[in-house]
Amino acid sequence: MKKFAALVIFVLVGTATLAWPRKSSLLDVAVWQRQASPGPLSPGHTFLADRCAACHTPIKGVESSSCIVCHANETALLQRQATAFHSSVNECAQCHREHDPVPGLSPGMDHQKLAQIGLRQLLSEAPDSDAGLLYHQVASWVTRDTSAAPARDNPHLSSAERVLDCSTCHASKDRHGGLFGRDCAQCHATTQWTLAEYRHPAPDSLDCAQCHKAPPSHYMEHFKMVSAKVAAQPSARVRECYLCHQTTAWNDIRNVGVYKHH
Repeated sequence: MKKFAALVIFVLVGTATLAWPRKSSLLDVAVWQRQASPGPLSPGHTFLADRCAACHTPIKGVESSSCIVCHANETALLQRQATAFHSSVNECAQCHREHDPVPGLSPGMDHQKLAQIGLRQLLSEAPDSDAGLLYHQVASWVTRDTSAAPARDNPHLSSAERVLDCSTCHASKDRHGGLFGRDCAQCHATTQWTLAEYRHPAPDSLDCAQCHKAPPSHYMEHFKMVSAKVAAQPSARVRECYLCHQTTAWNDIRNVGVYKHH
């Protein structure tokens, strides 16, 4: 039955080819490419709509080397701290989709794919080197032994995501000013940056500066001339946050209410 179906398809395709009006071989290629296309390209790649061979290699499909030819010199992408990791990731199609109803980057970053790419690259560099040994160690965390993973208690991370160094991409979003170190995964998940389980310490806590870093204006004359006077605390020191601020919101000033002066 399968052989018969294949024969029918072959005959139909051959008949359509003979009946097709031939203007030029270049036109034929463009027409067949449009018919074979599984969907639209992303806006940045629309100029390649009739040039499949620019990205696709026969039998192999899309190879990252084809992407790198055009994108290797995108300095804006490679110089930004949050996206500089692209310089060492050599598997573009893992994350970036084309021929899709919503082409481009998959909704949200798939951190598990990113971890798997890193593991494969470690192994490909030198299977018998220290990097290769590290690959096998990390792979055991990802595939089997979750207990051997780095000491992170975050239940929202998969074993694959545990091997990622979050700070290499997210240091620019660190609102803690480095006070909590570089291991973001101790608290944060990859699905969202906020912490649903977070509960602020008691409102009468006196050690606010352990977590909160004062803005630059508090280390200038502005603090004494404006901030302290507004809060009616002329003798307050910068680290005595609790004298002026409340835990409901950072700009909710005691006996004043919400006050925006920065």
